[in-house]
Amino acid sequence: MTPTLTIGLALAIAVGGACGALLRYGAQLLWPARGASIPPAVLLVNVVGSAIGGTFLALSTWSNAASATLTSGAGSSPVIDSGLALVVITGFCGGLTTFSTFSVETVELATSGAWRAASGNVVLTVVLGIGAAGLASVLTNGVLIATSGAFVG
Repeated sequence: MTPTLTIGLALAIAVGGACGALLRYGAQLLWPARGASIPPAVLLVNVVGSAIGGTFLALSTWSNAASATLTSGAGSSPVIDSGLALVVITGFCGGLTTFSTFSVETVELATSGAWRAASGNVVLTVVLGIGAAGLASVLTNGVLIATSGAFVG
């Protein structure tokens, strides 16, 4: 369920976005792009942000209804509130990850003749980012299933 956007929620999303953006900027200062190589900071923040997003997606959509059916338990509420998921995924991860910087740095690599690095940047960012989100979601669901007792025989 999508939460109602209140002033407090909007401010929390904005603060989350600011924190994510500042963390990304710090990563770019620590690991700056150098010449014809894949920009490490942007790759790292995109993969980490994707993993965080996958985790919070699982936490906000998990319903222990399957567990309740299997164990005669009660309830079907998600682990975290959808508002918190919105703050973390849209705010923090939105500020942390960056498609525009990834795109610009890839174009810079390509226009400087570093086609291998540009291609590698695209492949690594897409594969690792989607892989991290998927893996984090699957692992989180696995932990939730294991800790809910759904498969206790």
